Amino acid sequence: MKRELSLSELLSVGSMLFGLFFGAGNLIFPAFMGQAAGRNVLPALLGFLVTGVGLPLLAVVSLGATRSDGLLQLSQKVGRKYGYFFTCALYLTIGPFFAAPRCFTVVFETGIAPLLPAEVSPRLGLFVFSLAFFAIMLSISLKPGKILLWIGKLLTPIFLLVFSWIIGTALLSPMGSAEIIEPTADYAASPVIRGLLEGYNTMDALAGLAFGIVVIRVITSLGVKEPGDIASCTLRAGIFSGILMAVIYAATTVVSAQSRVLYPLSGNGGAALTLIARHYFGNGGAYLLALMIFFACIKTAIGLITSCSEAFVQMFPGGLSYRGWAVLFSVISLAFANLGLNGIIQLSIPVLMMLYPLAIVLILLALGQRLLRGAAPAAYRVVTAFTMVCAVGDFLRTLPEGIAAQLSPVTGLFARVLPFYELGMGWVIPALAGLLIALGVSSRRS
Repeated sequence: MKRELSLSELLSVGSMLFGLFFGAGNLIFPAFMGQAAGRNVLPALLGFLVTGVGLPLLAVVSLGATRSDGLLQLSQKVGRKYGYFFTCALYLTIGPFFAAPRCFTVVFETGIAPLLPAEVSPRLGLFVFSLAFFAIMLSISLKPGKILLWIGKLLTPIFLLVFSWIIGTALLSPMGSAEIIEPTADYAASPVIRGLLEGYNTMDALAGLAFGIVVIRVITSLGVKEPGDIASCTLRAGIFSGILMAVIYAATTVVSAQSRVLYPLSGNGGAALTLIARHYFGNGGAYLLALMIFFACIKTAIGLITSCSEAFVQMFPGGLSYRGWAVLFSVISLAFANLGLNGIIQLSIPVLMMLYPLAIVLILLALGQRLLRGAAPAAYRVVTAFTMVCAVGDFLRTLPEGIAAQLSPVTGLFARVLPFYELGMGWVIPALAGLLIALGVSSRRS
């Protein structure tokens, strides 16, 4: 029986995993962070790498380490009902509601909209483009057995080639030193924490839990069948993709920080990338950028729809077929895409602030399951319960201003009771307290 992947197979799986992860947010958030952080770019990048690279890698590994065949099986260690709730919430968030439509809109607003004739309405342009994007995404998603070929061997290499051309040129001819640029208020006060929170926005830790099912099935299809061997192959592929992501994040962030020497702070990361491409390549830079972002986003959108559809087939075997879920999720993505990039980001932030703490504690508990031994079942339940209360507080705090103002008595209570609440880390101390309680209860029972 086959115990491990060949080098070429491992590189293909690692390339596929990188391609699944690296999409819309992975370009726009580090670009804006670099501009905003200024001379604090390195500590901000350090924080970003923790949540943007470290957590996604741990998420993929946690599935292999617990020998789970997907997120549902892993999250059901907390409880059966919770497993269905968390799995559905996570897949819908990173799939048809937010991440997949964000792929549509980032490509359009960053790469396509600047090229449209003045007489074409942006809303009409977005609608027409999203239809074309939708058709390509769906046609490839309906053939999940070809995902390694499409993403690992075709789309990812093309993206890397164009990215290296644009960002490599900027690194070889920098606009100036970021050391002379004053950081914005958030990055002046706590650049590492701000970088950690920016890493949340990529949704990659959530995606790591979701993409695990795709990676495991691809590795199995290549002939590796034993759970321990699958976990080992998953870890090595994850390390390869993590290193590649870290290099690209660092390059994008540094180049964006250097751009502030000549240009003011952009409104978002897409505008920052457009500015950089035009600076080095003139009008042709807009076409290069459009090409780069299209290949970055289309591969991730395909992976999102594929993993969501496979997960819902697994959760609801008596429901729609894979093809039915793929079509449904693609249509929902198309509808949400036409809200525009800013609308999608505003809607997604509260949901992410609620789901991320729950995802982080699930990942860490899975990785520490052997150390916890008999206390593991109690730890899953108690730590998750304590974290969920705090996660609801984070959700309320990040709602749109009008709604958040009406809920200020409640959020004010959270702020007074929970350390680090205003930093988005109010769940940390309660989660640790829940772990200690679970260990204590388990010890007394023993």
